[in-house]
Amino acid sequence: MRTAPVFAVSAALVAGTTLGLAPAAHASETAATGTTVRFVDIAGDGGTVLKANVVTPAGADGASRFPVIVLPTSWAVPQIEYLAQAQKLADSGYVVVSYNSRGFWQSGGEIETAGPKDVADASLVIDWALAHTPADPDKVGMAGVSYGAGISLLASAHDSRIKAVAALSGWADLIESIYSGRTQHLQAAAVLGGAGYLTGRPGPELRQVLHDFLSSDLDKEDEMIAWGRTRSAVTQLDRINANGAAIMLGNAWGDTIFPPNQYASFYEKLKGPKRLEFRPGDHATAEATGLLGLPNDTWTSAHRWFDHYLKGVDNGIDRELPVRLKPRSDGGYESYPDWKSVGADERKIALGGTQRIWANVDSGANGGLVFLSNILDQLVQAPPMASIPLLPRAFAGVWQSERYDTAQRVRGTAKLHTTVTSTKESGTLVAYLYDVGPLGLGKLVSNAPYTFHGQTPGKPFTVDLELFATAYDVPAGHRLAVVVDTVDPLYIEHNPTGARLTFSSPAGDPSYVSVPLRAK
Repeated sequence: MRTAPVFAVSAALVAGTTLGLAPAAHASETAATGTTVRFVDIAGDGGTVLKANVVTPAGADGASRFPVIVLPTSWAVPQIEYLAQAQKLADSGYVVVSYNSRGFWQSGGEIETAGPKDVADASLVIDWALAHTPADPDKVGMAGVSYGAGISLLASAHDSRIKAVAALSGWADLIESIYSGRTQHLQAAAVLGGAGYLTGRPGPELRQVLHDFLSSDLDKEDEMIAWGRTRSAVTQLDRINANGAAIMLGNAWGDTIFPPNQYASFYEKLKGPKRLEFRPGDHATAEATGLLGLPNDTWTSAHRWFDHYLKGVDNGIDRELPVRLKPRSDGGYESYPDWKSVGADERKIALGGTQRIWANVDSGANGGLVFLSNILDQLVQAPPMASIPLLPRAFAGVWQSERYDTAQRVRGTAKLHTTVTSTKESGTLVAYLYDVGPLGLGKLVSNAPYTFHGQTPGKPFTVDLELFATAYDVPAGHRLAVVVDTVDPLYIEHNPTGARLTFSSPAGDPSYVSVPLRAK
């Protein structure tokens, strides 16, 4: 019942994307600029036909070589997805090959979810580009949004010809993306699964994984995690670092499919040239206007990245501070030398006393709806809200800071540390951080779920939980509130009927939330 609206949303998103990128709109642009567009078939792994398009710079006569960029499509999106950006890249001297990932739309095969066949496809598309276009074999790049980003990162581990990558709104760790805190991200999985069935052909392995995941089959947990690890670039770090591709990562603070924490962690482990950019929005919304050919900061950065690392243009991007953030509140971009410098200061909110709550009831504090809530935050700064004084204390633990005299610039990853006692061996809790105004209305700053299994009823245990990274300015005169409850429509909860959770703060191990703040 819960997933039905999400499947409808995913269908609307797919339809909207398809209609918004009509090929006819790009044909006139091509005629005006002199670039050429060809729609071709490329043989992927095992001979599977991949539907693709090739955009070639004006005046390409075979005598000159051009840098080439390969673009795998996003999950459930047809091959025309990148035509607007391909046109811009071709206008500036790139050969661009975009292909529909296997299992989707007119491409053959079944959906592999960035499995080995998808990685092999990427290399075969590069082979094809070098054989059939004026592409320079020493100047190969890959880029993509969402699914295309994940495939591009994995391909950079297996194909040393790839010299530069722009991975936008993607994942480096699939498990930490949709199973963080050992909790199934229900709406994210439902959107991906629904869109996959609507526009593609899920293979038996994916169908089984989705079934086991959404049905909370703990007997299959190890198998699901192993499946996800093979599809995560973080497990290929040694190979990625050895190949040395220049990697740019871009994401949105409110990405409900691939939250930002896993990208920040992956970024810190990269050894080669690298760049990390976070902006307001939800999944792929930071790049969306660029896919329609409109001005877009994320795509502008990606073009600069390729211009330097494929063309050798001295545009200064290699000398800029590599971590670039746009806060969710009004204000310009901020730059930092590394991720740990983002929240260099810290303020703790004590979670004192003892609070006991009943499980199985949504208190009214929640993370909103996939896509919709964070798009509203992106466009009009209206995140999910809750009246903190009216939250029922029988179902929500609530702690508040003092009122702040100056603005608090939250930057990075807030961390919860507490002691929990459950009446049952399993359970789920969801932690929220709110910006609370004078009238008690709380605006969501961040949240994250946590699930436990195998605990001894009545025996306290420690919980350490990272909330999703963010950049949010709390105005002077406001306070921060920490709320913990047990039900959120974004996640699958594991609370047995009648369960109660007690949050305590032992003298020897006090409970708190550590809030990262921008250095003054």
